[in-house]
Amino acid sequence: MIENLTGKERANIDAAEVAKFEAMAPIWWDKNGVQKALHDINVLRVDYINKHAPLAGKSILDVGCGGGILSEAMAYLGAEVSGIDAGKAPLAVARLHLKESGLRIDYRQATAEEYAAAHADSFDVVTCLELLEHVPQPSSVVAACKKMVKPGGDVFFATLNRNPKSFLFAIIGAEYILKLVRKGTHAYHKFVKPAELEGWGKACGLELQDLTGLHYNPFTRKYSMGGNTHVNYMMHFHKSRS
Repeated sequence: MIENLTGKERANIDAAEVAKFEAMAPIWWDKNGVQKALHDINVLRVDYINKHAPLAGKSILDVGCGGGILSEAMAYLGAEVSGIDAGKAPLAVARLHLKESGLRIDYRQATAEEYAAAHADSFDVVTCLELLEHVPQPSSVVAACKKMVKPGGDVFFATLNRNPKSFLFAIIGAEYILKLVRKGTHAYHKFVKPAELEGWGKACGLELQDLTGLHYNPFTRKYSMGGNTHVNYMMHFHKSRS
């Protein structure tokens, strides 16, 4: 499907970002490797999503699904999951891991904008975690997610705030000191302030329901949710039935 992108859709792919995550594909499911942080916070994120929009029996689209860590966790809770990603290699890993998990998930190579063109009002829940800070036009992804969720459905985003504290914690701390993620994983200028994300959601017709922070304690090496949104945060939107 990537080969059939229009100019506008192709413009919202950062080739360097796609290549970065293509290179990580072989170690995506190594829970003790460079993706350990992603595995650790996945439990908290899935619990948050399931609390605000119970997943059992729901149709879910995971936008920017990568190797399928979030997709599989939601499928385990009884959801009917589809996942899309711009990268070919992460999707190959995601499909391969299904042979181990025994789950059924429909993975497709596509951008949010491309998929939205053929799947308007199609899903009960749309998730888009850790993608907005990796695309040239994050507002376009937000609008595509809104288009794909059914009226009365829910959309969840997770991304990084843009301020001096997030630069210190998410880049200097996480990438260079604690080595929680690979160096170069994030670019500070692409981080998204909560007010920006809320504005993009409001502009396309989404209603903000909740905003919460995600935190890491380097002494206990544990993650927790709640409180301030200075660094990592999640945002829950609702699409009106009217």
